[in-house]
Amino acid sequence: MIDRRAFYDQRAPCRLRETNRYYQKFLRNYFSFLVPPGLRVLEVGCGVGDLLAEMKPARGVGIDFSPEMVKLAQARHPDLEFHVADALDFPSAEKFDYILLSDLVNDLPDVQAALERLRSASHPGTRLVINFFNNVWRPILQAGEKLGIKAPTQLQNWLSTDDMANLLHLAGWEVVKTDTRLLWPVGTPLLAPLFNRWLGPLLYHFCLTIVMVARPKPQPATRPQYRCSVIIPARNEAGNIEAAVQRTPEMGLGTELIFIEGHSKDNTWEEIQRVAAKYPKRQIKALKQQSKGKGGAVREAFAAATGDLLFILDADLTMPPEELPKFYEVARSGTADFVNGVRLVYPMEDEAMQFLNMVANKVFGLTFSWILGQKIKDTLCGTKVLFRADYEMLARNRAYFGDFDPFGDFDLIFGAAKLNLRMVDLPIRYRARTYGQTNIHRWSHGWLLLRMVLFAARRMKFLPGKINPSRAEPV
Repeated sequence: MIDRRAFYDQRAPCRLRETNRYYQKFLRNYFSFLVPPGLRVLEVGCGVGDLLAEMKPARGVGIDFSPEMVKLAQARHPDLEFHVADALDFPSAEKFDYILLSDLVNDLPDVQAALERLRSASHPGTRLVINFFNNVWRPILQAGEKLGIKAPTQLQNWLSTDDMANLLHLAGWEVVKTDTRLLWPVGTPLLAPLFNRWLGPLLYHFCLTIVMVARPKPQPATRPQYRCSVIIPARNEAGNIEAAVQRTPEMGLGTELIFIEGHSKDNTWEEIQRVAAKYPKRQIKALKQQSKGKGGAVREAFAAATGDLLFILDADLTMPPEELPKFYEVARSGTADFVNGVRLVYPMEDEAMQFLNMVANKVFGLTFSWILGQKIKDTLCGTKVLFRADYEMLARNRAYFGDFDPFGDFDLIFGAAKLNLRMVDLPIRYRARTYGQTNIHRWSHGWLLLRMVLFAARRMKFLPGKINPSRAEPV
């Protein structure tokens, strides 16, 4: 068998022609959905560099063990940096935000060693994006190669999803999400969009390529302390304001409480003013909401927050404020980038949640887990925690979804999933409210949630042929 490096050197001129094939265009399109522009990106096994260039990185570095491939990449993309290097012995003192391995692990002699080596090029926030062939397609691809309708390869690794997840685990990486794509890998008019946009997400076991996003496993010794901002949207919640201050503990390097009052009909605003004056030792900010809906309130309050970690606490106190330190520790330990409260694990107090609401929440949780590629049990628990730096990036990339969410929960969940943040569910004890009436309207809000399911599926699962992040569709 011909030496691998020599094989790919010979294949380099053919790669220029193959870069315009439907499969390669699809990968460039999908990776650009996963990787935000303007970041530091390393591609291992970069070939002629087209995938790396499509990411529009602030700094893009590609490595490939084929000198001929690298020569072509340098000529095609002079604004990027390319090196001749092997994935198994590539030394990197530089840290990257994203590391890409597209159709590479099928070809590596030692996948685990390569993944371990790439830890040196990562920082705690790095995301590793990998795609590899689905075993189901093995006989089809082999037949296509014999017939000359697929590019030839040397002896391949055939890895299952579990195999790849285990190799990542052994090499010190943690899977963030998994997806499958491309049911029809040929650019046939009508058939390609039908199979790949609409049927592929449903028949995901039969798709050609498996995509995994991973992050470095958090190091237990690295446990810094953070400043915290607890956002408390309040509408007609005058009776809960003082209890929120009394029951919210100080966390980390300090905790600021940001009340944002949203067009109340009772004396909520006056009560916030009174309580702020009564507790001068607490860091309390009072804002009057200018926009509409809880989603608008959360955005306005996050813009005023100064903490490193951002918390949302519903003013009805059905999620006990005393449990907020649990969220802090999960984020501080590096276990999660985004901590999502879950009300559906522990028993609830009577009247805390009606039966139909509970069933609907469970159904929405299962549906959104499928859409997001990460397990999320309860999408509508009001308590969510994320780092301010991640939220700021989420806000910069918000145009992809647009201003669609009056609740605020889905704006954060969809944005976090789009940025490949590691989301972890944290069970809480959900209590019945002791003051006021719920602001949730079961039927009208339920209908809105169904529309959001369809919206999320269109924007994250049933992707269009060409992704335009500057265009967002309204709900």
